[in-house]
Amino acid sequence: MKASSHDEFREFVAMRSTALLRLAVLLTGGDRHAAEDLLQIALMKAYGRWAHIEQPEAYVRQVLYRQQVSRWRLRRHRAETTVPVLPESGGDADAGSESELRIALWAALGQLTKRQRTVVVLRYFEDLPESEVAALLGCPVGTVRSTAHRSLAKLRVLVPELGPEGPVEQVQPVSYTPKGVRG
Repeated sequence: MKASSHDEFREFVAMRSTALLRLAVLLTGGDRHAAEDLLQIALMKAYGRWAHIEQPEAYVRQVLYRQQVSRWRLRRHRAETTVPVLPESGGDADAGSESELRIALWAALGQLTKRQRTVVVLRYFEDLPESEVAALLGCPVGTVRSTAHRSLAKLRVLVPELGPEGPVEQVQPVSYTPKGVRG
């Protein structure tokens, strides 16, 4: 590799590695070490082809997606999965805060399967259309739709605050007695 290409690559890594690591963390379900490994592999592959890459960030992102898909296709199951434990809430005063919702959503993403998490990240974090997600994952568009649907349903069960359309406010139940009926 020429010195100028080497310098361009170093500059790209310096400028974009934080955003790419954030994406890798999402793809790995919050496992920072796995995310660092995933990003390292993607950057190594990009480095080898750097002179031929027209859109470096798009190339690295695609390598991240495909490498993550390869990981879950290999079905390397661990005997144990480390999951961060949510702290106990100090009280109800701050129960609906945005930060608690983010923590709960982060933990819930970790409970999705790798395939579900990948589809959710690509569709809703990366905002890719279903057809592009399907092309990246090498599956039909219908599979992406059904996986996204099941993933969102599971997230709504794991994080009830999301509700059917996003965060919902807690509503106090109202007792109702029909006319003419004595309680």
